[in-house]
Amino acid sequence: MNKKIKTEAVDRLFEAILSLRDVEECYSFFEDVCTVNELLSLAQRYEVAGMLREKKTYLDIAEKTGASTATISRVNRSLNYGSDGYDMVFERLRGTGGAG
Repeated sequence: MNKKIKTEAVDRLFEAILSLRDVEECYSFFEDVCTVNELLSLAQRYEVAGMLREKKTYLDIAEKTGASTATISRVNRSLNYGSDGYDMVFERLRGTGGAG
C-alpha cells in the first residue's frame, strides 16, 4: 500500500464508500464526489484492466475503450507491480457475474 495515500481523510472516504448498499447508491454518491470525467476515467481504467487480464492487445484495448497507450501502460504496470487490488476485485466478482 502506498503510504502517501493512507490518511484519516482517505480512511473516512473509504468507510463512506463501504457504507453504500447498491449500484444506485454508488451512482448518487459518486456523482456528487467526482466529476463526470473523473468517474468515466476510473471506469475506463477498470475496463482496461479487465481486458489486459484477458490478454487483449494494446491496440484492441485502445479501440474498444478509447484509452491512450499511456493509460493502458499505467494500468498494466499496476496489474504487474501494484498492490493486487484489481486482481482481488476481479477474483471476488468472478463468481457473481461481474467484470473480470
